Amino acid sequence: MKVRVSPVIGIPLTLLGFLAICAVFNVAYTAMFPTPKPTSPAVAPAAQPVASDASHAAAPTAKPVAVAAAPVGAGAQVTTPQKVEGELLGTLVITGIDIAYSQGNFMVDNPGRYKIRFVNKGSILHDVTFPNGIKIEAKAGETVEQDIMVPPNGLTFICSIPGHKDAGMIGAISVKGNAAAANASGGDSHGGPAPAADVLPDPKAPNYVLYKPDAPKRLEGTVHDIDLVIEEKTMVVAKGFVQAVWTFGGTVPGPVIRVKVGDTIRIHLKNPKTSKLPHSVDFHASMVAWNDEMTSINPGEEKLYEWKADYAGVWMYHCGTAPALHHIANGMYGMVIVEPKEGLPPVDAEFAFVQSEWYLGPQGEPASLLKAAAAAPAPDYVVFNGVASQYADNPIQINTNKRIRAYVLNAGPSVDSSFHIVGTIFDTVIKEGVSLTPDNKGKWGSQAVDLSPAQGAIVEFTMAEDGLYPIVTHAFNFVGRGALGLFKAGSGDPKKK
Repeated sequence: MKVRVSPVIGIPLTLLGFLAICAVFNVAYTAMFPTPKPTSPAVAPAAQPVASDASHAAAPTAKPVAVAAAPVGAGAQVTTPQKVEGELLGTLVITGIDIAYSQGNFMVDNPGRYKIRFVNKGSILHDVTFPNGIKIEAKAGETVEQDIMVPPNGLTFICSIPGHKDAGMIGAISVKGNAAAANASGGDSHGGPAPAADVLPDPKAPNYVLYKPDAPKRLEGTVHDIDLVIEEKTMVVAKGFVQAVWTFGGTVPGPVIRVKVGDTIRIHLKNPKTSKLPHSVDFHASMVAWNDEMTSINPGEEKLYEWKADYAGVWMYHCGTAPALHHIANGMYGMVIVEPKEGLPPVDAEFAFVQSEWYLGPQGEPASLLKAAAAAPAPDYVVFNGVASQYADNPIQINTNKRIRAYVLNAGPSVDSSFHIVGTIFDTVIKEGVSLTPDNKGKWGSQAVDLSPAQGAIVEFTMAEDGLYPIVTHAFNFVGRGALGLFKAGSGDPKKK
């Protein structure tokens, strides 16, 4: 039988841990009451601006790109020691969450007058403070607008609330041809340190492709022929950031392969002529010599990698071509689920989550090996299933009081995971061959599963009431850098029983 496996259809913490926790619940609230998403770049010309007060009513025309659902805050503070004049060139929408600017870096074509629309989606006070003295302050849920003058060398900005700058609330407005502001800012569209001084978000980048989190069904039969085709392509890994990734099957992570103990898996690895690099594959669920099936193949070559599934678990596969660190950091990894011979008990829904890191290279180029190889890893993003915060933008719908099973893998390459779902307890955990079974209910439970790179686990749980349940790594310095998703149970509103 020949089966082609498809992709799964699927801040510094010591001083600010409490704020990071607030961030999780705030994003949950935001997901329950979403605001419209921009469909065009953050800077746009010509159309009618949104006037929030009399000073804006007579402003020249400009087209705001994103219109926040929250009302413009009448009680918010705007400090304006700067003379603002000239034609309005565009609107920049800065969105604040706890404790990050979810959009904080901009590139404009020309210096001059711009409208700043500050949307505070956080649960606490935030502001946008510029070096020239302008401060735009908004309470939780408020939207505030203010015109500013952007000089030829651009502007940096911070949140001046104590501790917030150090937590990563830093951004920049750069003028095309002069990246000084951006290089000085250290801003990151998801909070924390900058991706890199030379990596700015691209306002023209397409939307990311949602990686559906549903776990696939187990393959039928006992012998499985699987075509695993390598594809080098570009991919949006976070809003505004495009990387030249290397993939198995065209997705990051690669397709989930699900079999049972005793099955024979025949992987037909193919490296197309269009590839630029040699690649390989290493299945951790297999027991074969490293210098046998795991050897690299050049563009235009293919090879057979045959192995037998002898042990149940959640396993990693990845490219092992040197430097393996770079190939994994650039997207070449995936999950294998091996069930016991008798199978797993039925549940109401199953999902697969692969945690990994992005070390951004320049726009449209591969990940930075230099950054990935740092002695103290500092990824630009930590993500579930390849894309930063995709399940915060698109919550996963489930039902209350139904048994949910999640297969979890930490693909790394370098950062540990503490997989946690806020609001529930894992009553079943199978981690690297060690199990906590459902008959422990009322006796023992698990709040988080610690996974080093290349470790996997199965967890089961239920949601007791309608509401939103954040999916995170409890290493909270990474929550604002993409390691955040949401389960939406029932209506998503705990008040609606």
